Amino acid sequence: MKENVKQKRERRECVNEVKVKVASTRKKALQEQFSEWILDPKGMIPMAVIQNVLHEFFQNPDFQLESCCKQLAVADSMEPRLNEVEFIEYISSYIADFKSEMFEELLKHLCHCADEFREIIKTNMQRQMFVELFLHCDHGKVGFLDRQRTLALLEMFYDQTSKMLRSFLRNPRQWPFIEFEEIDLLEFWGDTDNQKHIYEDFDKVLLEMNTLLSEKRASKPQSKLLDNSEDQRKRDKHRKSTLLPSSPEQERGTTAKQEPNGISTKEQKQDRESTGEKSVTEEGSHRGSTPEQGSSRELITEQRPPRRASTAEEGHYTESIAAQRQRRESVTEQGPHRGSLAEQGTRRESVTGQGARRDAVTEQQPHKGSTVGGTRRESVVEQGPHRGSIAEQGSRRDSVTEQGPHGGSAAEQASIRESVTEQGPRRESVAEQGTRRDSVTEQGPRRKSLIEEPHERSTAEQEPPGETIPEKQQRISTSQSGRGSILRESKKSREYTEIPPEEERTQEQAYEEELFMSSELQEQIPTSSSRDRLSEAAQKEVQKDKACEPKSQKIEGKLWSGELLTCNWKKKYAKCEEEEQANLIYDNSRFTDLHSIIRNSQSYKEVKGRSAFNGVSFDLLQFVQLLETFVGEDTPLSVSETLTAFFKRGYVETKEEKMSSLEQARQNVSQVRRGLLLEALFQRWDSDASGFLDLKEVDELLYTYKEGMEKDSMKKAKLHIQFPKPRPGHEVRLSSKQFQKYIELVVSELRGNEDHVLESVVEFLMNALERSHTESLRSCARQKWLHQIQHAAETSGVSLEPVYTETFKALSQDAEAHGCKKISAHISLLEENLLLPDRGNVLLRNVASTLDDAPFVLNRVLYRDMTGISFTVVDEGKPIHVPQVQHHGNVFFWNHSRKKNDQNGSFLALPLQDAYMRIFGVMAVDTLRDPQKINIFLPHEIRFYQGVANAFSAAYHYVHSREHILHVVITGIGWLYDVTPSISAITTYFIEPSPEQDSDYVLRNMMVTGPLGLTEIHRNPPIIFRKTCIFRDFLFKCTDSSEVVLASVCGENHLAIPLHERTGEALGVLDFNIGKSRMLLYREFKDLQKMIKVIQAACYQILGELSGEIKKNYILEIEHAGEVQRAGVLFFRIMLKELQESLQLLTSMDFVSLLLYDYNPPRESKSPPDSKSQELEANAKLVHDILIAVILFFHPELESSGDLENWDKCKLYVNRYLVENVCAFDPTAKHVKVNLQLIDEYIRDHSRIEVWNFGNIAIECLYHWARICLALIELNKNRNSAIAPPLPSKTDSYVYVKMPGASSPEKC
Repeated sequence: MKENVKQKRERRECVNEVKVKVASTRKKALQEQFSEWILDPKGMIPMAVIQNVLHEFFQNPDFQLESCCKQLAVADSMEPRLNEVEFIEYISSYIADFKSEMFEELLKHLCHCADEFREIIKTNMQRQMFVELFLHCDHGKVGFLDRQRTLALLEMFYDQTSKMLRSFLRNPRQWPFIEFEEIDLLEFWGDTDNQKHIYEDFDKVLLEMNTLLSEKRASKPQSKLLDNSEDQRKRDKHRKSTLLPSSPEQERGTTAKQEPNGISTKEQKQDRESTGEKSVTEEGSHRGSTPEQGSSRELITEQRPPRRASTAEEGHYTESIAAQRQRRESVTEQGPHRGSLAEQGTRRESVTGQGARRDAVTEQQPHKGSTVGGTRRESVVEQGPHRGSIAEQGSRRDSVTEQGPHGGSAAEQASIRESVTEQGPRRESVAEQGTRRDSVTEQGPRRKSLIEEPHERSTAEQEPPGETIPEKQQRISTSQSGRGSILRESKKSREYTEIPPEEERTQEQAYEEELFMSSELQEQIPTSSSRDRLSEAAQKEVQKDKACEPKSQKIEGKLWSGELLTCNWKKKYAKCEEEEQANLIYDNSRFTDLHSIIRNSQSYKEVKGRSAFNGVSFDLLQFVQLLETFVGEDTPLSVSETLTAFFKRGYVETKEEKMSSLEQARQNVSQVRRGLLLEALFQRWDSDASGFLDLKEVDELLYTYKEGMEKDSMKKAKLHIQFPKPRPGHEVRLSSKQFQKYIELVVSELRGNEDHVLESVVEFLMNALERSHTESLRSCARQKWLHQIQHAAETSGVSLEPVYTETFKALSQDAEAHGCKKISAHISLLEENLLLPDRGNVLLRNVASTLDDAPFVLNRVLYRDMTGISFTVVDEGKPIHVPQVQHHGNVFFWNHSRKKNDQNGSFLALPLQDAYMRIFGVMAVDTLRDPQKINIFLPHEIRFYQGVANAFSAAYHYVHSREHILHVVITGIGWLYDVTPSISAITTYFIEPSPEQDSDYVLRNMMVTGPLGLTEIHRNPPIIFRKTCIFRDFLFKCTDSSEVVLASVCGENHLAIPLHERTGEALGVLDFNIGKSRMLLYREFKDLQKMIKVIQAACYQILGELSGEIKKNYILEIEHAGEVQRAGVLFFRIMLKELQESLQLLTSMDFVSLLLYDYNPPRESKSPPDSKSQELEANAKLVHDILIAVILFFHPELESSGDLENWDKCKLYVNRYLVENVCAFDPTAKHVKVNLQLIDEYIRDHSRIEVWNFGNIAIECLYHWARICLALIELNKNRNSAIAPPLPSKTDSYVYVKMPGASSPEKC
């Protein structure tokens, strides 16, 4: 027993020693990691930044750390800061139970975020410059600048810059700088000029690179690819060892002698000695399909054109398309936004590491063939990452001299240290020698600045390609082997087309020659590094010094002031005019009785600070975002300084413009003040919170103003306003907006300054309305309950269940507080009676009820032939109160088990009306469960219940408007994915009030569409807070400014595009992830614009119709089928209308020119046709097929007559009547009978690329018109199954849907 106790004690002591050693090692690692961060002047980091780093790491699904994420509370401000000791202690408190591998992943993640934070600080400095510029240009302090003058100055600056700099700036003459309404309709739909891209010559450079590569591959003999079978065998063996990562157990077991790919150091050295330089060269020459081949391979993979190409390009694009689609499928498997952190690191290394690799290749050239060069190559192979345990890392760190990074012999370590010193990699710290050092060394900074890249590229090109490629290939293959253990790519993503290194070099040269070879252009860009002008010896000395120094605390020579505007940006600069005017009213004793009402109203408005787009001016947020979008992310601060100086010189206003701006600002302030006063007056008048006022009562009180002297003038106001239809009993009711409009018109008819007159009228009416203290308290409580109904709709994640709950809660609370009653309630909605039409055309279905009555009421149906007063309420449109139901005789009791003696109580049925005063349901309230015998509803209770019905109607239609918008977005995404395959993912967000008190608004992730067009709709959408998005704040930048934002996150480029309310504020955002490509091709970019324009138009129409601002307009026959069906086809209907308007603008010559294309099917001939004749033949076939497809919509009889093969007969149908028919065609009409399969065959034979390259506006419009008509006909055929997508609900997690009409996979 003593021996057992002793052994247990020793084991405990051993475990404790290991824990202490591990904790010490981790502390040293974090201490070294702290020096990677840029610090404020006090040497501290904002705690919120570190919390964001941990939040992102804990949310990674691969690590399963959700419990840690729940414990993490992210700070709301940047004030709390951490020094080095606090930094270590804070992180250590969350990672005490982490295993060694997890801690290494965290170190890598911290290193990535440190680089990202430098970019955030740089952007913060840039935004501060633009803020100061706005304040300088805003001479009158009116809070906005002229939009047209701002865009004109950007165009001047853009034209005056060098060509090389313009390749990084965004063209201010194109969208998103200009709006869709500012683009001519024919130009928008038919312009195929690639020179109008947002990036200058983007398509041209990409096409020249691919053409040059294609020619090089075609001219290279096949024999040079494989010299002999022995080389082929070695190449396959090495590729297998590179692509198959070893397990962690193998790595830990062979730390001293083995690299992560399973090849020992000794074996590698023997292999190099036996094969020599030639074998290395050949091996590198034939290795072309590894996952991360280098910068030029990555460029090809990212930017290869999608789908089918034109006749000239089709052959070259075929292989690259397959690889691209496979890569996109693998992205889908990794997740809608991003994969694991290890995958992010792998992907980022392939992009951001190219500059560092090119430098290393250039610096190694003078030593090629020498002993030093050989040693360096050996050391590169031996410097692969190692993921050992923390204890092993600690032993290595404790004795670097005795044991090197991989535990080799002393001679090997001396060789390694010598080569590392000569090679000059980035600083390598004692505490971070494991995988994290590999991440830093090979990745370099996340984004290479404009300044260094041109010089590095030109320096690399000065070396002969024959000498550079073998060394470069050796380094690339080595880095592939080293990263084998952490590389997590899908099998499909590895299947790239093999390209010899000479061809990679050719493509790289083409790209460099297009953008960076001009020395004159390089001189026009300010440089932040003089390394390229130093001799090689001086470069080595500089690199040695840098290896021993911590990372610079300066960004382009500037220190960080410590201020970070990410979280408190809006608090410091965003101007809320309503709050300012409310504060001024509080200080005015004239409106004392309205102060409490205004305070309550202001507390209810939770989504504040969003800038509204108006097309005329920019406020501060919009101006700063516009300039940030213009300069981009990779330009140095010196460019922003130059732009700022240019603006200060150029932005000059005339005296008249200054006066006009001041007058506009005064009117805006006046409008806000009027709105606050009149809204408060309406609520004071409507003390029962019914939501309306009687016009007769309003007039009676108004006409007593100034003892009736202004009565005649006030009556003139009625001539300029259209009142709502009189209610039953000839009662005209005014809503809050109608009341405000009426009072403003009355004031405009009175003499004097309008602002002064309005305040005088408001003061008069306020004093004339006498309200007791009890009435004021009751009104305040009821307004709060009504607000909670709307709040439930806004925070529901597009679900009606919270709205029902809050509605019944408001009814019950008021009944208990102000009526001393216990009530029951239920809501029934009208439906079309399809099953039993003989019992009436419509029925009432109970969709919600209070909890006690749910078993008897929920999902029950009331038909017209049944007893009850509900259909009377529907027909008459007014409430019906039954004081004693036991004596009425026409009340339907859902609970049949209730005895007749217990059927005592009151019953109230209220109509539910939309903005057009149409009845869509009934809300019923009763007191059958109240123990009191006499419990009649009082008049003030009935009026409040009417207010609840109005509030429910508004909330109900708010939710449905968001549902319809989601429906339109799904349809638009389906159309876009058919023509634009280069988009990796599309995420849809909606704005909601924050669930936290005194917090900013949040974003709801409603749905995500993957590369295949399959949309995952979240049933319970996750919430995204601004405070957790320091590293991903581009979404909130988009919603704050209501402008398009282009951003790069984790090596992937995003386009964040806002969806606007009718007021111009953002209601949501579409996040387009385009992968690692810098931008979409111009064809895809234009199709994206078409999709966004149509979706935005649909949003305006949906919101305007549901609010009653615009009248519903039914154009297609299918729109009469119902609201859901109408939302499902609205995208196609708007696009169809725009195309029809575009075709009407074309001239007859645009169509006559198409008839000149003559097409004869190819006949067998001995001599092969030349490329020109092939192109003419392809163009003629395209024109004929598109025109025949259009003709078949109106003349389906041609199919049976046999005239389709005779072009001379078919072209007779191309006349002015055809255009008239196209512009008036309704593909959903009942009389339309067409052969969909035949028409689809004519259209499907021609790709989107082929139509685009043809470049004819008539064919472009007819092609889209035909595809939209086919989609609408298909939707009409499958109306019930294809149009209604499953929308969010609280009952499940997510559901998949693909629109339009495609089959969806089952939920997994």
